[in-house]
Amino acid sequence: MTLWNNDNELFEIAKKELFVALVGDILDKMGFQHQFLPPKIKPLQDDFVVIGRAMPVLEVDVFEEISEDTNNPMMKKPFGIMFEALDDLKENEVYVCSGSSPRYALWGGLMSTRAMKLKAAGAVVHGWSRDTNEILNLDFPTFSYGGYAQDQGPRGKVIDYRVPIEIEGVRIHPGDIMYGDRDGVLVVPKAVVKEAFTGAIEKARGEQQVKEALENGMSTVDAFNKFGIM
Repeated sequence: MTLWNNDNELFEIAKKELFVALVGDILDKMGFQHQFLPPKIKPLQDDFVVIGRAMPVLEVDVFEEISEDTNNPMMKKPFGIMFEALDDLKENEVYVCSGSSPRYALWGGLMSTRAMKLKAAGAVVHGWSRDTNEILNLDFPTFSYGGYAQDQGPRGKVIDYRVPIEIEGVRIHPGDIMYGDRDGVLVVPKAVVKEAFTGAIEKARGEQQVKEALENGMSTVDAFNKFGIM
């Protein structure tokens, strides 16, 4: 039985009934035990929640904004193809960026403004973001190492997007689901989205029964024996 008909319905259920740790527990039981991004990647605001399909972006370090003496035409293009990547965001997608060293900001306020216009779900970057006050005023779910103003202009370029990337050993493919809250960011492989979220929804609804039983005086031993959840 499918508990949702499309991504919009799934994401609404997740926002109302689930939390990231719960889905992570289900993935563990399915054998996917290395799906959390490093804990340094946090929401800029504790109540930010991001859930959407991954649009991976590959960034690299450079050491000048425009190189004239170069063998690669990309080096003459400020920011590489970052603007093209940003403009390609679709509704309910998450801009996920990795590949560079954490020396500069990978996301900012104007990028958030454009992403919101495109109805994107949020941004997750393996590094810093900037324009923190602007992002918070926009209420755009952004997950990063935190705020750091140093610009990527002379320091980094986007060289590709909609390609597989990794963040500290966690592989992210286009179309995987990124799910993040204040406890971390989880990558749910697209091939197991139905199984993982169905299990999480069923567990969440079961936990409500356990909570009610405990509130009514049932022991934890009896509750676990009856519901198999704790």
